[in-house]
Amino acid sequence: GLLISVGLGASVLSMFIRLELSRSGGTLLVGSGQVYNVILTMHGVLMIFFMVMPILIGGFGNLVLPLMLSAPEMAFPRLNALSFWFTLVALFMVYHSFFIGMGAGGSWTFYPPLNTEGLPEMATDTMILSLHTVGFGSLLGAINFMSTVQNMRGTAVTLDQMSMFVWTLYLTSLLLLLSVPVLAGGLLFLLLDRNFNCSFYDTKLGGNPLLYQHLFWFFGHPEVYIIILPAFGIISESVLYLTDKDRLFGQTS
Repeated sequence: GLLISVGLGASVLSMFIRLELSRSGGTLLVGSGQVYNVILTMHGVLMIFFMVMPILIGGFGNLVLPLMLSAPEMAFPRLNALSFWFTLVALFMVYHSFFIGMGAGGSWTFYPPLNTEGLPEMATDTMILSLHTVGFGSLLGAINFMSTVQNMRGTAVTLDQMSMFVWTLYLTSLLLLLSVPVLAGGLLFLLLDRNFNCSFYDTKLGGNPLLYQHLFWFFGHPEVYIIILPAFGIISESVLYLTDKDRLFGQTS
């Protein structure tokens, strides 16, 4: 219910975005363009990190994975709970950043030099820390899912007999483990540039803003599959149920 409400709130933000863009020189969002930038940033962050990923991976995974594996419970129930609480704390930080100064308006990609020099307020730092927090929660959940698939399967559930949703969830967890730490490193460099006089992305001191783009899209490209693979798994299971089939055509090929 919480995640659905987050999605509804992010959808309302998207309506504000479209209304503002409905005519040239839109005046729905009064003041400077920073209000629009903040709403755009929050919409992207909430939709991706706090609605789509938690529902498709955490929600359906925790609900269905033990049943499909004939397992009594997830491998690490307390780790599961810790992952949820990290996500909840990160969500609070995102909402809190909206009320700090003029808000975090650097878009959900947080590209430098805009986010290193153009937005000096604490709102952007709070948003970046929230992404670190939700990323850590995602890593804990991914470890839990992979451990459950490897160690909690029933004796009759072999790898080739696992359902397609279990396979997609396992591969999604693997992609999370490979890509989220790289994003965390890129965001950490961003924080260091902003607050500790470092120069990872400062061209005047030998840095390169393109470094951040490489680090971010090392996460961004797998993120497409992180989002779509669980959805494909859900659709595959739905097709099997509606057509009264035991296995997907070609699953064992």
